Amino acid sequence: MILTVTLNAAIDKRYVIENFREGEVNRVKECRYVPGGKGLNVSKTAVIAGEQVVASGFVGGHAGAYIEEALEKYGVEHDFFHLSGESRTCINIWDEKKQLQTECLEPGAAVSPEEFRGFLERYQKQLPKADVIVLSGSVPKGLDESTYRRLIRLGKEAGKKVILDTSGRLLEEGIKEKPYLIKPNIDEIRMLTGSACKDLAEIGKAARALQEDGIEMVVVSLGKDGAVAATKKGIFRLTVPQIQAVNTVGCGDTMTAGFAAGLSRELEPEEILKRATAMSTASALREETGYFLREDMEDILKQISLTEMQA
Repeated sequence: MILTVTLNAAIDKRYVIENFREGEVNRVKECRYVPGGKGLNVSKTAVIAGEQVVASGFVGGHAGAYIEEALEKYGVEHDFFHLSGESRTCINIWDEKKQLQTECLEPGAAVSPEEFRGFLERYQKQLPKADVIVLSGSVPKGLDESTYRRLIRLGKEAGKKVILDTSGRLLEEGIKEKPYLIKPNIDEIRMLTGSACKDLAEIGKAARALQEDGIEMVVVSLGKDGAVAATKKGIFRLTVPQIQAVNTVGCGDTMTAGFAAGLSRELEPEEILKRATAMSTASALREETGYFLREDMEDILKQISLTEMQA
């Protein structure tokens, strides 16, 4: 079982607008909404990949009730702690004319110390059942940058593999507890290592430095240019086929789901990397955030190139 943690769950709304104009009234051509937040995107796509998933974290109010109900339709089990406040809504505006996306992300309801203790009790009860734990995204008000360090420590003490996918101070603090896998982008790997990462060789060396410091797998996401990964078996460059992307929001979360699925199945690192990258690319072909078709993934998987880089 994969246990996902979404401390700042949301309803994700996607507005399709023909020509978005700032400061004016804009008519929405199409609106779709789904349960969101990085960990819930991981949950939905891991289920598509064939995994059993339990989603945990915080939800609250009418929005939280919708999130739970909608997840059940996706086949995602859940064990959230219920907040007194309302879960947030995040809006993604797609401008058809300019082919641009604009995101508006609400901060979410504040979490009290008592509510966090309630969540921790639920989290620790789920740990023995999990093979892999995925900690994703931002944290709501009331929690600080040490939050993920604490959750990673508890997961490792239970003998579990922990994936951390976050940013900023949460990421800086989180890696001090040495999670099993992290997925920084180019700006984040620069922040974590101080390297300029001007080319692929420097990116590979920066990833290797973090891997040798105790993180088993470090995957640097390069968007449409693939990824560079450092594992105990070497440094690898992954390239992906060129596609006509429809919606790139959540592609990184789908990649994280691929990592979790591969670790749960105890696949070799090279196979994990290729399958996760193929899932991520396949998700960009679909309008719905946190969704992909397995046939798209299998087709793309045949076109993924993985080559070993010099250390």
